Amino acid sequence: MYAAERQQEILRQARERGRVDVLSLADEFQVTAETVRRDLKVLDRGGFIRRVHGGAIPAGGLDFEPDLAERDAVAADEKDRIARAALAELPAEGSLILDAGTTAARFAAVLPVDASFTVVTHALPVAARLADHPGIALHLVGGRVRHRTRAAVDAWALRAYGEIRADVAFLATNGFSLEGGLTTPDLAEAAVKRAALAAARRVVLLADSAKHGQEHFARFGDLSHVDVLVTDSGLPPAAARAIERQGTEVVRA
Repeated sequence: MYAAERQQEILRQARERGRVDVLSLADEFQVTAETVRRDLKVLDRGGFIRRVHGGAIPAGGLDFEPDLAERDAVAADEKDRIARAALAELPAEGSLILDAGTTAARFAAVLPVDASFTVVTHALPVAARLADHPGIALHLVGGRVRHRTRAAVDAWALRAYGEIRADVAFLATNGFSLEGGLTTPDLAEAAVKRAALAAARRVVLLADSAKHGQEHFARFGDLSHVDVLVTDSGLPPAAARAIERQGTEVVRA
């Protein structure tokens, strides 16, 4: 395959999937990682993609937000492992905030049947999974519901989170890095995440490794605000060590 053909295929995959990574492309095309990086550099200079840590996203993709069903199908195995590993971060009792996001919804689905917590969430998928749980006292935060994420946002949601103090918040994010912090494409969604973060004594971030290095339009916090990052084994050990040096515990499921 000629370089131009390979670059065209890389661009197609980036637009179709929302992200490509260097190592997977190198394996697929049977070339070196350095060859793939040169391809990405060519596409980046042409304005077709934007390079991010470990790969690339399509141009304009920093503000791209896939539909909930699309996101739920991405890194499904990793999200399941993260959800199960996050159970170790549950307190013995007390109150939880569960953020909007596909990994947070998977976490809600694996809460033990004998668990007993007060749970506050602004995410309809999370609430739907917990509505029949016998040990959960569920509080659904209201507001304008965003169709793309099924999450309540705006003034009602912000006011509700301003009135509580939970033991642990399990947050989700579209992107995270030491430099870029915690980011998501939508300003209204970021504001609610920021309020949820501030409403908890302890913060656990649930994020698959593909989100590492991604930066989106709206920033809602820093990794220094996170007590524990639960991710998957795809996060490079060097990146995990760098995150831990600034005070956040990293769990690689």
